[in-house]
Amino acid sequence: MATIIMIYGFLAVCLLMSLIKSKEKSKKALKVAGKALLKTAPSLLAVLGIVGLTLGILTAEAISGLVGAEAGFVATIIAAVLGAITLIPSLVAFPLAGSLLRSGATVMTISAFVTTLVMVGMVTAPMEMKILGKKFTLLRNGLGFLAALIIAGIMGVIL
Repeated sequence: MATIIMIYGFLAVCLLMSLIKSKEKSKKALKVAGKALLKTAPSLLAVLGIVGLTLGILTAEAISGLVGAEAGFVATIIAAVLGAITLIPSLVAFPLAGSLLRSGATVMTISAFVTTLVMVGMVTAPMEMKILGKKFTLLRNGLGFLAALIIAGIMGVIL
């Protein structure tokens, strides 16, 4: 709670400094930020709703069984594949990862999910192939997936 208060306090001070320096630019920036918020709010709320419903429906035991230590390395592979094909903003993925971790998922499985989510883009691959070429896209995604599994393994050993 103290961290949140510090962050919002810092933001308030920065906004005040911006308003003192240039009211017009600050108002323009706030309008742009407000429009961006309104544009992204529906998808963000939908993802948060789905995450909330999923965590509400699945018990901690079910999550632990699917992505916990009992599921073994298969759970890590499944999480990596899900991360590779899912298009979730990092802003939503990190709280989701924390919720899954508290519900019994292993660090290795969560690491695989988050890392492939960021490094591998199956949803955006067709567009990437058009711009950067098929060979580059497949190589980048394949190496990203492999690196994610290595990172997950290291995280599982370290933590």
